[in-house]
Amino acid sequence: MNWTGWTIERFLILFVAIAYLLIGVQVTMSHYRQNFHHKAMWAPVVASPIFTITGLMLAMARSEWLFTLFALLMWVAIVAGIGGFYYHFHGVRIRVGGWAPRNFLVGPPVIQPLLFSAVGALGLAAVYWG
Repeated sequence: MNWTGWTIERFLILFVAIAYLLIGVQVTMSHYRQNFHHKAMWAPVVASPIFTITGLMLAMARSEWLFTLFALLMWVAIVAGIGGFYYHFHGVRIRVGGWAPRNFLVGPPVIQPLLFSAVGALGLAAVYWG
């Protein structure tokens, strides 16, 4: 593979694809550990590989339809992450003691869904400002 002449846009899309691969592994392990007790837990588990594959395809071969699909998927990632933030924050609240600092340490990771959204935002930056 020839990396000479790659634009920053292409590197960012590749980075986003790899980031979603890694995030997908982490979120799958975390949600599996919780036995997928809420249907919404499947969203990042199913979406992450789709984001990864689409990003890798776009990084390797620029195509307008892939560009459009990738942008749409990054918007989905942002919305999913915001929804996940709500569920995680709510999950901390329903623990014994509510929003006690200890529950933020042992409860659902409140920042993880925001990372999911942030990587989607980086993907959109690559698409729109690249």
